[in-house]
Amino acid sequence: MKNKAERFLVIFSAVLLFSAVNIFAQEEGVQQAQDEALQQVREQTPATAPLQQAKELTLQPQDDTYRQRLRQLVTTSEAPEQEMPQEVDSYIKFIPKTGARELSGSVSVVDAASEYSYNLKAFGSIPVELSLATQYIGIDNSTEVKLPTALTGISSGVQVTLPFFWLDKTYLRFRTAPAFYGENWHTSSSNFRMPSQVFGIYQPNDKWTFVLGVAVFPEFETKVIPIGGVIYRPNDKWLFNLVPMRPTIEYFLNDKLTLFLEGEVTGGEFQVKKDEVNKQAIVAYNSANLGAGIEYALSKNILGYLSVGAAFNRNFKYRESLGKVNIKDAFYTQLRMEMAF
Repeated sequence: MKNKAERFLVIFSAVLLFSAVNIFAQEEGVQQAQDEALQQVREQTPATAPLQQAKELTLQPQDDTYRQRLRQLVTTSEAPEQEMPQEVDSYIKFIPKTGARELSGSVSVVDAASEYSYNLKAFGSIPVELSLATQYIGIDNSTEVKLPTALTGISSGVQVTLPFFWLDKTYLRFRTAPAFYGENWHTSSSNFRMPSQVFGIYQPNDKWTFVLGVAVFPEFETKVIPIGGVIYRPNDKWLFNLVPMRPTIEYFLNDKLTLFLEGEVTGGEFQVKKDEVNKQAIVAYNSANLGAGIEYALSKNILGYLSVGAAFNRNFKYRESLGKVNIKDAFYTQLRMEMAF
């Protein structure tokens, strides 16, 4: 890991995993198995089951390019088309104006993103996800380092999950996400990127999911990042989601209300015009977040989230030593909505 935020989330994930194992090591009961057919899952938890596939794991901070829906068991068997194959996931996070370190002035940030996805089974058995996503980072900056007013991303994605040869309950997942990362919704061949990933999934039972692989970021400063983690659901009340870059702990109060803790790294790299000399400068935004919140099932196919917490290790940094703004720690508020239809 090349920065403090990434190291923080790896350590945070390890601590959560250690806690989960200790708390539930003596548990003898096995939770009721999740059925692979969507209708059966809905019968178990009618209020929120249609959205189980919409709960994501963000493995990298470049918008939602690396969302992995692993909280339900993977199935590559012949199955009827799911009733709600379309999903929309949107969030907005506000971090108020905060002073800069070692610089005069202050910075406020609005971080928002949306993704539409369509899930299908190719040849009747192979899970495929098609997606379109946008990312927006609005900046109000009064420091002496010139920053754009908005960093933006537009991406599409194709994800395929295949059985891993003869190994039972083991899968390979491939994803590629052509995207444009620039400023103020500007797209050009120079800010085109194609991050990709490949990783293995092992799901020995309905309690455990293990993930191991690699994400590749051509033309980014950090070009290769390993992916690794575990998801542990000991019973119908707890979920330990220990995959960077968004580890979470969830406690299900009932079919409608869930409490959660989360850590997260957000940001990415964008091509911008800094000045007349540096017309294709690359600026990176980094922020580590640690917070808590509630999830509420507004209906059988709509989930709402409200969370608050601390944002730290925040900065905007240009490549080639063109300037850096370290921002003081602050509190954030985030609203998220997930829909399936």
